[in-house]
Amino acid sequence: MASAVPLVVGLMSGTSLDGVDAALVDFSHGQPRTLATFWQPYSDSIRLQALRLQTAQHDEINSAALFANELARSYAEAVGHLLTKAGVGAGQVAAIGCHGQTVRHQPAAGYTVQLNNPALLAELTGITVVADFRSRDIAAGGQGAPLVPAFHAAIFGDPSLHRVILNIGGIANLTNLNPGQVVRGFDCGPGNLLLDAWIENHKGLRYDDDGQWAAQGLVLPELLHSFLTDGFFAASPPKSCGRDEFNLAWIERHLAGSERAEDVQATLLELSAVSAVQAINRWCGNPVELFVCGGGAHNQTLMARLQHHLTNCRVASTNSLGQAADWVEALAFAWLAWRTLNGETGNLPEVTGARGPRILGAIYRH
Repeated sequence: MASAVPLVVGLMSGTSLDGVDAALVDFSHGQPRTLATFWQPYSDSIRLQALRLQTAQHDEINSAALFANELARSYAEAVGHLLTKAGVGAGQVAAIGCHGQTVRHQPAAGYTVQLNNPALLAELTGITVVADFRSRDIAAGGQGAPLVPAFHAAIFGDPSLHRVILNIGGIANLTNLNPGQVVRGFDCGPGNLLLDAWIENHKGLRYDDDGQWAAQGLVLPELLHSFLTDGFFAASPPKSCGRDEFNLAWIERHLAGSERAEDVQATLLELSAVSAVQAINRWCGNPVELFVCGGGAHNQTLMARLQHHLTNCRVASTNSLGQAADWVEALAFAWLAWRTLNGETGNLPEVTGARGPRILGAIYRH
């Protein structure tokens, strides 16, 4: 049964660990329409806890539960600011679609963990919460990720143009939208994650603004080749990845030790571009347009490298299609929550490898 209230909040906090993207989305006219957006940066406490929980540690069950509570309070604060900005009351919102913070992604072992306390979030906001989107797909034999290709197809597909949508967050994933063919998509490798880790380790900065530090270095061909020998890049889709595979220790395993730090940064940026381009060439054919969303769309050095390698393809951000690059994922989880509320499937088996379409998410009704 369709929900009578057409407004949904989408919350996304990704592998970049920079903060919470919140979007208020109106579904009253079929296609989603963004009414308001709000970004809340992570506190140092939340960010450090999230990083620590990426690996096994003493008392991690207790730590994870306390972190989930703190995260839910941060989510609730972001929702409050968003609704105030929009002039909308909690009673006017059908649900919050909340992805949670991924701390483990092990589909081969049959599980994925996105920390969150959706029950607490529902209590704090007075709004129904839809959460835990990935587990049902994994239970059905899928990767549980990426889930955004279904949304990309719904809003970015064109009946006459072959497009690829490339989401560059901490991890990069792509969606192949080729008219007349089944929608395909998969994680293609690191996006901003390794770039952020390396610059923070060497300069104490959270990210490389516009790729300026990378632009000062030189790409090291042997190091790039070493990076690309990782088995993930050669693996066939469906596939997904995260901090489990790509992290600072992964970078360091490939280094000789004599490299200049800026040259490593330049090579990591080239890795983000080349791994995406190789995936497009191998699995998507010859698209005429590539639209980029996520934080990577702001990195003009990275965008220029993508265009350099894709000479016969227009490269632009999803802003060109009327959807701000920063908010596409938050919109996607509002869209997935809307589908869950209405009893509609949210995964694409051709993307995740699941045995079939599934209604995703658990509903915590207020």
